[in-house]
Amino acid sequence: MISRESFAGWYRNRYVWIAVILLATSAGAVVLINPSGSGAEPADLEGQIVSRMRTTLEQADPGQHNHAGHNVQQAAVEDAKPAVICGVRVYGYEPAEVTALADVKTVYGFHFCGVAERKRPWDVAVKLAGPVIMDMSTEPPGIQVVEATADVMFVDRLREMFPAKYAELASKEALADSEMADLRRRYDAAAGV
Repeated sequence: MISRESFAGWYRNRYVWIAVILLATSAGAVVLINPSGSGAEPADLEGQIVSRMRTTLEQADPGQHNHAGHNVQQAAVEDAKPAVICGVRVYGYEPAEVTALADVKTVYGFHFCGVAERKRPWDVAVKLAGPVIMDMSTEPPGIQVVEATADVMFVDRLREMFPAKYAELASKEALADSEMADLRRRYDAAAGV
């Protein structure tokens, strides 16, 4: 049995209380960082849209977002299909007042993808980049890139396809620095460089 003196000694031991406080703090931090218990999807709507855009673009055939004169066929390696690694930025979505990913119909954003051929450094990789519109009402989501034609300049085509508030952003902004760093890290891992 435990004597009254040994229990009192344990109860007063400062190291025990430090351990209890550290344990409680750690448990609280875990709950705050991951409240749902699963890291599958970001909790915020924009984070979910970014994740869905990235996944859609990376799983799509590069020809679906091939534009600006890039020829993705040059990236094909004998029988192996190289991975496409993308970074995205969301300019906005419609309807703007929705709070659930399932209710989003159209996303306006920017994509920057690299075809990760084995041992090919980022600087010489085939890249696909530019403003993109994703139709989220279809499965898989539809991908429409902004590209110039023989008769229409790129800037004019951008203004035709994007709402004015997003076209202004698309003409000035691309990926955030953190997204670009993540893209490069994932590309290097996929290409094995």
